[in-house]
Amino acid sequence: MTRRLAVFDCDGTLVDSQANICIAMEQSFAAHGLAAPDRAAIRRIVGLSLTEAMAALLPNAVPEQHRDMAEDYKRASQHLRGNGGLLDEPLFDGVGEALDAFEAAGWLLGVATGKSDRGLSLILAHHGLSDRFVTLQTADRHPSKPHPAMLHAALTEAGAGPEGSVMIGDTSFDMAMGVAAGVRPIGVAWGYHDAHELRDAGALAVADRADELVRLSQGTY
Repeated sequence: MTRRLAVFDCDGTLVDSQANICIAMEQSFAAHGLAAPDRAAIRRIVGLSLTEAMAALLPNAVPEQHRDMAEDYKRASQHLRGNGGLLDEPLFDGVGEALDAFEAAGWLLGVATGKSDRGLSLILAHHGLSDRFVTLQTADRHPSKPHPAMLHAALTEAGAGPEGSVMIGDTSFDMAMGVAAGVRPIGVAWGYHDAHELRDAGALAVADRADELVRLSQGTY
């Protein structure tokens, strides 16, 4: 039997982490004496690796500054977490049940995210999800989305083929990565990019609710 792999983005797809992302980003800008972008602009870059995100928010800065600000973001996030300053990062409604439904239908589960290994490990542990996924791919070990390296590695680790697998995410970066890897892209409407952007980037379908994901992933649109 061919293995089917459902790969999920994390921020904006599995968990609602926008408040903490925005706070850490604002602190990283403040550390450099810069005015932070508005939160709508910050939400639009969620899913990219940190250096790519900084480059998108500060296109006129040099790469060294992008790297420095990415490190400042990591420090701000770690400081918030270590001092109890993080706001709650809940699972989106129905996500836990959707993971159960995928497993009941015989799917393997994975994650591909712009988060660091440490950040992903902490959020999965917080929600009791550490053992649910057979493959975890992060920006620590791969180029930023939409490069397909994360999905290629996920498929290899899971022993699954692209033709029967899906990439589930909330941004155009996720959809474009799925297209580049030959994996079917399925969007979610509760994240950071609009449904029309997801479709323009290659989404075959966009779920309005988490309980639609298994059906859409099996090709019933």
